[in-house]
Amino acid sequence: MPLTLTARALRAGCSFRAARISGIRAMAVAAGIGKGESNVRPPPDQVMQDMADYVHSYDIQSSTAYNTARLCLLDSLGCAIEALRFPAVRSVCGPVVDGTIVPNGAHVPGTNYVLDPIRAAFNNGALIRWLDFNDTWLAAEWGHPSDNLGAILAVADWVSRTNVAKGQAPLTVKDVLTAAIKAHEIQGNMAIENSFNRVGLDHVVLVKVASAAVVSKLLGLTREQTIDSISQAFVDGQSLRTYRHAPNAGSRKSWAAGDACARAVHLALLVQRGEGGYNSVLTAKTWGFYDVLFKGREFQFQRPYSSYVMENVLFKLVPAEFHAQTAVEAAVQLHHKLRDMGKTSDDIRSIKIRTQEAAIRIISKQGTLNNYADRDHCIQYMVAVPLIKGSLEPSDYTDEFAADSRIDALREITTVEEEPRYSKEYLEPEKRSIGNAVSVELKDGTKLDEVAIDYPVGHARRRDEAVPLIASKLQKHLTGMFNDAEKEQILSLLTDHERLISMPVHEFTDLWTRA
Repeated sequence: MPLTLTARALRAGCSFRAARISGIRAMAVAAGIGKGESNVRPPPDQVMQDMADYVHSYDIQSSTAYNTARLCLLDSLGCAIEALRFPAVRSVCGPVVDGTIVPNGAHVPGTNYVLDPIRAAFNNGALIRWLDFNDTWLAAEWGHPSDNLGAILAVADWVSRTNVAKGQAPLTVKDVLTAAIKAHEIQGNMAIENSFNRVGLDHVVLVKVASAAVVSKLLGLTREQTIDSISQAFVDGQSLRTYRHAPNAGSRKSWAAGDACARAVHLALLVQRGEGGYNSVLTAKTWGFYDVLFKGREFQFQRPYSSYVMENVLFKLVPAEFHAQTAVEAAVQLHHKLRDMGKTSDDIRSIKIRTQEAAIRIISKQGTLNNYADRDHCIQYMVAVPLIKGSLEPSDYTDEFAADSRIDALREITTVEEEPRYSKEYLEPEKRSIGNAVSVELKDGTKLDEVAIDYPVGHARRRDEAVPLIASKLQKHLTGMFNDAEKEQILSLLTDHERLISMPVHEFTDLWTRA
């Protein structure tokens, strides 16, 4: 019986589909799909190879980098000592089990703790970072490269004490400064072109990666083991930034760097014991860092690794999130203008802040500020306080100080807007400005001249101005925590570079610890 038109069409369609399926199967077989995924391990991702080559082979010749690293080390430890005045940080420090003392363990600044290097790295990192007062790097990503000292000091001290116990030579502070320069460079160089905050990740991922790279060298690992350590740091699920932003800002932002330091040391020690790495941790399709966490984008780099970041790092001489540093400086100047006029902050009708886009995105806040962490990430708060009192101190973020009703009254009359030039020059490699402009109108109609500052005092362009202020800051942190003789021993190292770099690490850390 002849086929109907419909039947012939159906048969033809079936034949076409059969042929199409057969063709797909043939292509799949040719591609090896039917045999499972290829398990040929590629060479390590080039990003990790470049880091490892830099850590193991790059010879730092820059005296500027070493001189800056000296200031960075002493300034960071001063921040750690100052943090111990606050009960909240003391509550997260110490051994996991009270009373634990580790033979030849790492000593924690300002305390009598003697801990394993992993827990010491957490303690060091939390103390250095707690007050948001250590050095800063601002680019597409921002962060605090001296956070890495939490891991570097813990490992260097532990290795030195262990070596001495075995009759071997300890590491010297020059080893610490070299590691610090290289950690700064890895973290800062990655931050120049790659924004982790725009995909919701916190910048402490860079602390973990940089610390893993440099402590692997301090531990005596090979280039290949350094690559494995770096890969392990990237494999970790990374921290979300939500603890730095409204409405969730909280104290984790003050110990997150310590957590990253501890994790880096832990991973490097695992590799030292034989744990392998993951060659395509960044580039693996579907499962790699780029596809899972970076929206499929690969890392971009503006410059090769050198000592650029340490040479250009930003010192904090005002305890304010760095995007607000110049705004605080401007507010201090305006306070003095008000005082000279016989006026106070009570006479202010309105405040206007012109700032960078990044500042608006991360530190411009309305509404109730719930804790220390909320306040030191609120540009309106950080401007209001110096307008009231002419200065800004770490203690000005406490609940007790924040109860002053004048602060919220000034926040209510403050507007914040972007200044395009500040946003542009913030990212320019030869400028890296952090501009802010603050203007005030009084209730009687008087408008004070706007105070605009492009570069904060801690910027490389103002380094000569900053050095005596760094010394003054350190002296203030040490006062009341060490006696005069102990304090003088530490302060003398600010200028005695040769003595510092030749000191065994354990002798240096002994200067900072308590009986």
